[in-house]
Amino acid sequence: MLGLRPTVADAVGPADGPATAGDVVRAGEAELGRVLDDAMRRARDTDPVFAHDVAERVSAFVRRGGKRLRTAFAWCGWRAAGGSGDITPVLRVGAALELVQACALVHDDVMDGSALRRGAPAVHVDFARMHRAARMAGRPEAFATSAAILAGDLALAWADDMLTETALGSPHGTRLHREWQAMRGEMVAGQYRDIHAQATGASGLDEALTIATLKSALYTVERPLALGASLAGADTPILDALRSAGRCAGLAFQLSDDLLGAFGDPALTGKPADDDLRTRKLTYLFAVGLELAGAAGDEEAAEALAPSAPGPSDDAVTRMRVALERTGARAVVESKITELAASSLRHFDRTGAQPFVRREFAALVERATGVSLKRAGEAA
Repeated sequence: MLGLRPTVADAVGPADGPATAGDVVRAGEAELGRVLDDAMRRARDTDPVFAHDVAERVSAFVRRGGKRLRTAFAWCGWRAAGGSGDITPVLRVGAALELVQACALVHDDVMDGSALRRGAPAVHVDFARMHRAARMAGRPEAFATSAAILAGDLALAWADDMLTETALGSPHGTRLHREWQAMRGEMVAGQYRDIHAQATGASGLDEALTIATLKSALYTVERPLALGASLAGADTPILDALRSAGRCAGLAFQLSDDLLGAFGDPALTGKPADDDLRTRKLTYLFAVGLELAGAAGDEEAAEALAPSAPGPSDDAVTRMRVALERTGARAVVESKITELAASSLRHFDRTGAQPFVRREFAALVERATGVSLKRAGEAA
């Protein structure tokens, strides 16, 4: 039962004491391990081949990494709304969030054709390798795509199971489930807008921000904060402040991720540094570059960044990076990230959360965005 796990509560200390987000992340990691162990036992009872090929890959992928920020943000929302006592329901929500993120990443890698994730072959790439090694019939790529879709579906099923179980054990379960429902719909909408933009050659700033918000920003920070707050029965003013804080922080996180996708070091990010450029994905960075190139009459940059420009060659990628630097797009996005981070702190302060919770939230936003929040706050 959810309320009978004193060891989890002990892992982060008294609810009203100086627990940190780092403590919560460690406790959440342990809870996630238990959730995955339970899921694997059920999978083996269902079918051994499915358990070995699919469920084990999902479990390994989830265990392999990620910053576990969503669990910590859920805890911040819970504490900001006056949550106290056993934090196990918060950790279970955090586990569900990690699983739904796994679903999103596995499916996103299939759609984008990405080969690397979290420093290892993407799930569909691993399935293709398995197909070749076993000398299975048919095309490895077709099998891998189908199997990876099923793996993502399984992660989502496990996430829904965990959230439902937590909601059923909470006096605020209906509100919790409504937040979850909204989040899942937003994620699908964002993913569709992403592939729709690529198919139509869209390049506008508004569309880029819509995609970034729906596809990532909401489920990275805003919804985790609201899910945690819902567990504490938050009132409307607190929820509104948390939503605003989460939307700003989540968008800052996504814009930072866009920069890493164009200029990051794969050895540090665990994923290729040029996938977004090679596919000419509509990111805010890309849209800003195009707008600035047009405003400055920089035809060379505009041609390099045009959605219809030819091929994903190394030379084309180099020209895009140069254009993003020369037009000032990179600097504009970096400034926007700092602005959003500072705004996020101001909105979170409106919750009236205790000072140590505000400090932990600020540290989480800094970790997510790479922004010095002390500097951002002073600038604001």
